[in-house]
Amino acid sequence: MSVLRVEVRDRVAVFTLDRPERLNAIGSETVGLLRDALADVREDDSVRALVLAGAGRAFSAGADLGEIESCTTPGQFRAFVGRLTDAYALLENFPKPSVAAVHGFAFGGGLELALACDLRVAERGTRLGLPEMKLGVLPGAGGTQRLPRLVPPAIAKQMILTGEPIDAERAYALGLVNELAEPGEALKAAETLAARLAAGAPLALAAGKRLVDHGLGMDLETAIAYERETVSVLFSTEDRAEGLKAFRERRPGEFRGA
Repeated sequence: MSVLRVEVRDRVAVFTLDRPERLNAIGSETVGLLRDALADVREDDSVRALVLAGAGRAFSAGADLGEIESCTTPGQFRAFVGRLTDAYALLENFPKPSVAAVHGFAFGGGLELALACDLRVAERGTRLGLPEMKLGVLPGAGGTQRLPRLVPPAIAKQMILTGEPIDAERAYALGLVNELAEPGEALKAAETLAARLAAGAPLALAAGKRLVDHGLGMDLETAIAYERETVSVLFSTEDRAEGLKAFRERRPGEFRGA
């Protein structure tokens, strides 16, 4: 059976880590399937948003320790980490918005996977952390870089340097989690949020992601100029005309991505 299950429901693709007996540990097989699934969904115009979830009692315990322990040289470990970081980068830069549905716990590479998503929903009581320091190493799939871009650097340093997790309520207060869900409701809440995203105009959704992600690396004047050029291009789209028409007619827009 595949360790990654893919389903499409109402314009939302749901990717489920399906290795519950190993707490959805993420290895080379998982990230390979994730890359393939992203490529398939990218070409499917009927899919407008993604949800990433985990089967069983947790989102993910992190990278597969068995596979890590099989690495006997720094080069082998670097290659393993590279497979994770490359797949996570594909997710982060994917043109369609993504939502992580987190429950139980998300540790190490599991949290790093959630950090690569655009938005995160977590059940109350969920624990999120980067425990690698307790093993004498550090996060290697983007955790030291994405986390301080989402929470205050001092909080990121505390999580990374102590290896201690925080709960979902604290993560929500810090802005790391976008929405809290009741126990057992993370996937439903994430799909609801993804459906709201999927209702938007595809070209504008992709452009909005780019503006935020790329603009953060620019000075403000350059970023605003980038914004101006981007929205000027969107003004000429059929979806922009449909959006205005739908607004005047007081109905939801029927966007085609054109």
